Amino acid sequence: MEDSIFADEPEPSQTQSLSEDFWHILLVDDEEGVHQVTEMVLRDFHFDGRALKISNAYSAKEARALMEQHDDIALAIVDVVMETDDAGLELVRHIRSTQHNHYTRLVLRTGQPGQAPEEEVILAYDIDDYKDKTELTSNKLLTLLYAALRSYRDICILDQHRRSLEQVILASTEIFEANNLSIFASAVLRQICNLLHINGALFYCTSLNEDLEESNNFRVLAASGDMSEYTTKHRSELPEAVKAAFDHALKDKKPFTQKDAYTGYFSTSHGGENLLYVSLEHELNDIDMQLLDIYASNVAVTYENLLLKDEILASQKELAYILGEAVEQRSKETGSHVKRVAHFSYLLALEYGLDQEQADLIKLASPLHDVGKIAIPDRILKKPGKFTEDEWEIMKSHAQQGADLLKSDDNEVLKMGEIIAAQHHEHWQGGGYPKNLKGEDIHIAGRITALADVFDALGCKRCYKEPWPIEDILIEIDKQKGKQFDPRLVELLHKNLDEMLAIRDAFPE
Repeated sequence: MEDSIFADEPEPSQTQSLSEDFWHILLVDDEEGVHQVTEMVLRDFHFDGRALKISNAYSAKEARALMEQHDDIALAIVDVVMETDDAGLELVRHIRSTQHNHYTRLVLRTGQPGQAPEEEVILAYDIDDYKDKTELTSNKLLTLLYAALRSYRDICILDQHRRSLEQVILASTEIFEANNLSIFASAVLRQICNLLHINGALFYCTSLNEDLEESNNFRVLAASGDMSEYTTKHRSELPEAVKAAFDHALKDKKPFTQKDAYTGYFSTSHGGENLLYVSLEHELNDIDMQLLDIYASNVAVTYENLLLKDEILASQKELAYILGEAVEQRSKETGSHVKRVAHFSYLLALEYGLDQEQADLIKLASPLHDVGKIAIPDRILKKPGKFTEDEWEIMKSHAQQGADLLKSDDNEVLKMGEIIAAQHHEHWQGGGYPKNLKGEDIHIAGRITALADVFDALGCKRCYKEPWPIEDILIEIDKQKGKQFDPRLVELLHKNLDEMLAIRDAFPE
């Protein structure tokens, strides 16, 4: 039996494995002797630094169970005739069609080639090889394993790359819609760790100044692993090995590799200098190095784009404050009111459950809520006493006047400002102006700014009144709950009263 399966041939010498990993092989045959002889021949087999782990099945039923239990079987050598004449063939069909396993290499081995003709079997079944037991000598079995494992390895590598690419694509929304540089860098960081299978710390920083040591613009964008604690640290607090690597890269103006680390250096068209430090647990190949280079280069470009975005947002915020303050000063009121309203609105927006982008927009646009007052005559705007009916109608027109002034087709801040200006005097139960909207027909930004505006205005000195104490303000707002104000927002104001008062203290009259 054994002599008919394996002829005597010298076995090639194998190098000792340096890895604890293994290649998982499944032997499927109803003859015990076949298992014993196969295991004897493969006892010292090594490939690509790994030994074998052999599992045994003595029927197609056992093999199905093992295939379902293990997702790391690289090769299954399957007998054709076992509990039935076509048990092996049906097992192959089950593995490919039912279990949808297209990774495990499948080799049919038969002692009755006439039972299942080779050409018919290869055409009809998704197998990788077909062997007659009498032709499968020990050397040919080893050759078979080398070829099958090499194929399995390459398929797995391709699949890993495919999965890594899928991860990058799936994460692209998170990465490229990030409105914060740290969020962006951290998102890319996670993906590059997955892509390169890096378990060590990976760290990225940047400076917009040639003198990295002295630059106030130096930032650690993202860090992981052992370096996570350095995310908010200054350069002087970084590990000595990292600082030395950065100094070397900055001096030579190019990336370099050490035994246990890779340091990337990348400059941008606007003079920014960017550094990437990767603590290595294993040597990176050329493809890995290229991926790291691409990562750092793209983060560098995106960094500048995000800085530009931050500058634009800062300018828009400043302009909104200036316009809002101009209106407040014209009516002899402090400009701090619009800043407080902006921060109150931002807090309420987040507590209400709006996303970060919407909350930011409301914060930027809410200072413009009364910009329409610029069109109101001084005799009315600064009048200390009660308005006449005609004066009140003119005063109410500031809401629509402001909306008309802020009308824009493409500027998100102005579009939000238009909504807020038009709707911050609408009432939850109706009766507000200019359009007598009710309930959720009023945009959430209008409802939020309405409450923020009144909460602050009641506590401020005006030409027609003294500031109210906080107790009276809360009593009045509770009276208007469900009438003038969205009830849920009133509840959120109470819930976050300490934060609201802290904002008021931060921007005093």
